[in-house]
Amino acid sequence: MTFDELPTPCYVVDEGRLRANLAILKNVQDDTGCRILLAQKAFSMFAEYPLIRQYLAGTTASGLYEARLGATEMGGETHVFAPAYKDSDFDELAVLCDHIIFNSFAQLEKFRHRCGRASIGLRVNPECSTQPGTPIYDPCAPGSRLGIVRDQFREDLLDGVDGLHFHTLCEQGAEDLATTLEAVEERFGQWLRRMKWLNMGGGHHITRPGYNLELLYRCIRHVQETYGVQVYLEPGEAIALNAGYLITEVMDIVTNGGVSILILDTSAACHMPDVLEMPYRPPLRGAALPGEKAHTYRLSSCSCLAGDVIGDYAFDAPVRVGDRLCFEDMAIYSMVKNNTFNGIPLPAIAAMDEAGQCRLVRTFGYNDFKCRLS
Repeated sequence: MTFDELPTPCYVVDEGRLRANLAILKNVQDDTGCRILLAQKAFSMFAEYPLIRQYLAGTTASGLYEARLGATEMGGETHVFAPAYKDSDFDELAVLCDHIIFNSFAQLEKFRHRCGRASIGLRVNPECSTQPGTPIYDPCAPGSRLGIVRDQFREDLLDGVDGLHFHTLCEQGAEDLATTLEAVEERFGQWLRRMKWLNMGGGHHITRPGYNLELLYRCIRHVQETYGVQVYLEPGEAIALNAGYLITEVMDIVTNGGVSILILDTSAACHMPDVLEMPYRPPLRGAALPGEKAHTYRLSSCSCLAGDVIGDYAFDAPVRVGDRLCFEDMAIYSMVKNNTFNGIPLPAIAAMDEAGQCRLVRTFGYNDFKCRLS
């Protein structure tokens, strides 16, 4: 099947680009001795887990279902962090997971004797914000519920704790990691010397062009040499960055107040929620910013939500009903966050090999909509 023969809407994962990202990450592992885990909250296409397992050490999860998926479909190490754990989930987590990370000393005290073989960790909050302007993605914002701050840290409860974890970044570079690491050392360095590992969390845009790999290496080696710990990284975006597409078809064109609006069979609200939540403007193949080309359109969807608008894009030629458009960088935070609001069908999922041949991995229908309801 060719790219143009796929149904719409359809997510397509580009295995060539995925493999290129994984090769960069494997080099980081090999060169520094750190271990890199797939953060499934960003990318959970388990059909690609056999490929990913060739490069990475395992997966990290945010709860029982992701832990089960990572352990059964990927293997390797399975780590889990959640702000709090349900009592009914915990015994299975203790069987599935190699590392269990707690968000508070109260959670540690509640579950520490049920962790089995799992290595126990604590998430700390270095109170160091490096992403101004996006408070929804800032775990270090004032009043954050994520991580233990310095003045609440309990040295008397550290027996059996093997590691510390911090996660403060979101699509950021090594410079922000270095800044955060200084704050972690200042607030928690005295206890790092007692630990076996340090998990530096996710949000590292390691596979982005221009990322400062040399500085990343220095950060990892500094921690290893200073504290004698195993370093973990758990990126999500970096694994599948620029490795996915969302194909859509133009269903209609309407005009209001001089604005030409394309009605698509995809939806920001349903199929790429970060467009509205973050917000951001996804790249569109062959298009440019409004006014930079001859024909500008507003791209919207077939949902009833008035604000279900993807953005304004300019094209060289007029767009017509039936044309297919291709959004790029659609592998991350798309499949994992999509929904069936308005009864809009979920996009199909496909994979494209390095020769450009596509295969359908999964299609969805009415029962997938119905089974979420009662």
